[in-house]
Amino acid sequence: MIANPARFNQAMALFDAANSLDPNLDEGQPKELLYAQRMSDMIGRFAPQASEAAQLAVRAQHIRRWTVPRNSYPMNKEGYHAWRSGLYTFHADTAGELLREAGYDDAMIERVKKAVSKRGIKVNPDSQLLEDVANLVFIEHYLLGFARSKPDYDEEKWLVIIRRTWGKMSKGAQAFALSGKIGLPESLVPLITKAIGGA
Repeated sequence: MIANPARFNQAMALFDAANSLDPNLDEGQPKELLYAQRMSDMIGRFAPQASEAAQLAVRAQHIRRWTVPRNSYPMNKEGYHAWRSGLYTFHADTAGELLREAGYDDAMIERVKKAVSKRGIKVNPDSQLLEDVANLVFIEHYLLGFARSKPDYDEEKWLVIIRRTWGKMSKGAQAFALSGKIGLPESLVPLITKAIGGA
């Protein structure tokens, strides 16, 4: 239930306006705008009764991500983890500013920021739902492209990646992924099946 539809729509419009500035394109659209729309589409399919906070959080998960490029941190494993941690805070703070502009109160802003920054995954329902939706979107829209970009990865490496993704998801999201309600990349189905079977 959306408490104030006009306020909710204003927040979503502000998120989309921010992401529409992404200079990187995917299928002819700003990359992060398309990603955010795919996130909203997925939560609508997977969890149509999701809370207002969760719906806002999934739309804002990657907000303005291109402004914090990977190479702004050291190009090593430690730098990667620092970049990811920094992004969680950046996305949460950016979402919070736009939510305040749309008229949300501190309690809702903090709830959305907690989910966007992925605090309390496995114990905070909004955070876990965002994680589920992100992984479902990755499997449906990005796994195949990622596989094509890593031709040097052997099967064992891919099994590890798929099992790690699978392990981040709730039982409900795992079942949804296998329900036929998302598009699994056909060429990777045997590998996904093998990974899940051995997980």
